[in-house]
Amino acid sequence: MKNFKIGGVPEHFNLPWYLTLRDKEYQKQGINLRWEDYHGGTGQMCKALRAGEIDMAVILTEGIIRDIIQGNPSKIVQGFIDSPLIWGIHVAKNSDYETVSDLKGTKAAISRYGSGSHLMAYVNAEREGWNLEEDIDFEVIKNLDGALEGLPKGIGDYFMWEKFTTKPYVDNGPFKRIGTCPTPWPCFVIAVRDEVLKEDAYSINTILEIINRTTTEFKDIPRIDKMISNRYQQKLEDVQEWLGLTEWSQQQLTSAQVTRVQNKLEQLDLIEEKVPLEQLLR
Repeated sequence: MKNFKIGGVPEHFNLPWYLTLRDKEYQKQGINLRWEDYHGGTGQMCKALRAGEIDMAVILTEGIIRDIIQGNPSKIVQGFIDSPLIWGIHVAKNSDYETVSDLKGTKAAISRYGSGSHLMAYVNAEREGWNLEEDIDFEVIKNLDGALEGLPKGIGDYFMWEKFTTKPYVDNGPFKRIGTCPTPWPCFVIAVRDEVLKEDAYSINTILEIINRTTTEFKDIPRIDKMISNRYQQKLEDVQEWLGLTEWSQQQLTSAQVTRVQNKLEQLDLIEEKVPLEQLLR
C-alpha cells in the first residue's frame, strides 16, 4: 500500500474528497490516502508542503503560485474548482462600517501572510482604487475562528473569507457582510511536492483519475444539496445557490489563466518577477 497525505480546508468544496475516502476508492487501487484539515488555509498548507508534512494540497490558485515562485518545491498538477471563489468582506456585527469604501485605511484581519485572505485584501484594495502603500494594513488572526473571536473585540477591522462558509456567522452573528470580491481566476488547484511527483507520478495520476470521476458526477448525486447542508450546517437555499455557481475542473490550468494570476501578483508587488509556465505546472 502506497501512503500519501493530502491537505485541504474543511469546507464544502472538498466534499468529493470525503466521499471518495469514505468509499475507500483509493485503497482499492493500493493507495492509502490520508486527508488532513487545514483550518489556517493556504498559507498553512504552503508551509506544510515545504516541510514535507503533506504530499498534496487542494489549495488556492494565487497562493500556491506565489509560494512556488518564492521557492516552494511543488507543482500544480491540475485545476480543482474552475469557477471563481466569492470572498465575503466581513466586519463585526456591532461595527459602524457599512460599505467597503468605509474600510479604506483600516486593518484587514488575515490568517497569515501569503494566505488567500492576505492576497485577496490587495485585490480588493486595488479594485476599490486605494493606495496599496497607505490604505491597507494587516492583523494576523490565524484562521476563521480567530476572526470570529477577534473582530468583535476590535482585533482587525474586516476579514475576507469564502462567502458561503461564513454565511451562518452572518445570519447568526458575529459577522456582518458588507461586500464581496470574486477571484479573477479559477480558485482551487491540486498541488503536489516535486519529490513525490518524481518518485511516484503513477499513483498521483491514479488519485486524480478517482477524484475527477467523482467531481464530474458530483452535482448529479441524489440529494447532494441536503448532504452538504447537513454536513456544513448551511441553509439549503444557500447550498443550492453555491452549487449553481460552482464548477469543478478535471483539467490543467491554461497558460492564459496562469499569466493572469502572475500579472496580478506582480502588479500588486506580491512577487518580484514572473516565472516560466513549466516552473509552476506539471
